[in-house]
Amino acid sequence: MAEMKTLIKIKPKTYAAGDIVKIDFMAMHPMETGMRKNKDTGALIPAEYIDEVKFMFNDTLVTKMVIWESLSVNPLMSISFKVPGAGTLKVIAKDNKGQSVESTTQITPKG
Repeated sequence: MAEMKTLIKIKPKTYAAGDIVKIDFMAMHPMETGMRKNKDTGALIPAEYIDEVKFMFNDTLVTKMVIWESLSVNPLMSISFKVPGAGTLKVIAKDNKGQSVESTTQITPKG
C-alpha cells in the first residue's frame, strides 16, 4: 500500500488555554478484514487495518486507541482534549502490516 495520508482537524478553530476542543483524526486506509473476496479471482483479500493510534501532546501520551479490523475504510477517530497551552499535537497511526504514519499540528490558544 502507498503511504497513509492523514488529516487532523481541531474544533472550534479558536480556543483558549483551558478550553476543551474536539480533535478529529482521519487516516486514508483500506481497512481490509481479511474476510472479503476479490470479485475477479475469488481469492481472499489479505487483512490490512490500522491497529493502534496514539495522540501525543508535546511528546506526552494523551490517549492510545487499540483498534480492530471492523472499522470502516478511511476511519475517523475523535477525542476531546483540554488545551493546557501552546504546543505540538502528534498523532501516530500504525497498521497490522507495520506501516506507520505521524501527523503533527500546532496547538495555538488565543486569549
